[in-house]
Amino acid sequence: MYLRPLRVAAVLFATLTLAFSAACGETEGFDSGDAADNEVRLVQQPWEDLVVENEIVSQILKDLGYTARVQELSVPLGAQALVNGDADVYLGNWWPSQEPVFGKHIDSGKVEVTSTLVTGTTYAPAVPKAVADRYDVHSLADLKANRKVFGGEFLGIEPGTPGNQYIEDAIKGNAYELGDWKLVQSGTPAMLAEVERRVARDKPVVFLGWEPHWMNVEWDLVYLEDPEKVWPGAGEIRIVTRQDFASDNPNVARLLSQMTVDRETASEWIYQLSKENEPAKAIASEWIKDNPDQVAAWLEGVQTADGEPAGGSQ
Repeated sequence: MYLRPLRVAAVLFATLTLAFSAACGETEGFDSGDAADNEVRLVQQPWEDLVVENEIVSQILKDLGYTARVQELSVPLGAQALVNGDADVYLGNWWPSQEPVFGKHIDSGKVEVTSTLVTGTTYAPAVPKAVADRYDVHSLADLKANRKVFGGEFLGIEPGTPGNQYIEDAIKGNAYELGDWKLVQSGTPAMLAEVERRVARDKPVVFLGWEPHWMNVEWDLVYLEDPEKVWPGAGEIRIVTRQDFASDNPNVARLLSQMTVDRETASEWIYQLSKENEPAKAIASEWIKDNPDQVAAWLEGVQTADGEPAGGSQ
């Protein structure tokens, strides 16, 4: 059965994170030590687009004479690492869905917003379109009448993520009369595997969905409407840094401030990594090679670590 106690879910998340990171060849765990000279410390969760984006940045920084180190941390721990100066950069700040975690730190200036990386994102509870049509479920308000159909459960991702918290808050607040529902937390790979299993068996499921992601290519989804406005959604993905990173590293900060990625490209990276099993390093290097104009735009006015024009490094 898919249900798991919270303690087991937390252990599963840690295991999946380490396994996913090792498979992608990505990274090291949390390290509270100071960064070495020319080292940039990146925060990461096991989200495919973020994994590829971090790898692209890492490869570009390496060409410029820097070292990038990726730290696998949950969203709350990643935010705290930035606040404490134990990490430098986070390319996965989904906004406004992560406002409960990052809002106070951004308001205080301990975390700084560098740029918007991806626009036009979606982040909300979703159901397969066939399920939406069969049971007339197009809104969160339609779930109560179909509690038995869905087993009274939402499938969520890693414990501690804002998306899970919004679902839990809605349940605790009895929004849409969902007070007797429950949230099943695990990890992103585990949730998607369970959704895939249920879709294959034509079994109804409501889960935490988002775009960009390969799920929108693989499955025809309906993101549930929210007439009571209990769900903040996510309009963009931003790059945030620790306080004073831009003044300490203006050259790298300029690179980050000029980075943009469209939803289609991000979805393609996710599909390549998750469904075609291409290594993140290969996806990143191939994209850099095939998109010299976009990389050049990111590097406009940027220098190598030795102070040379960055154009000569690509």
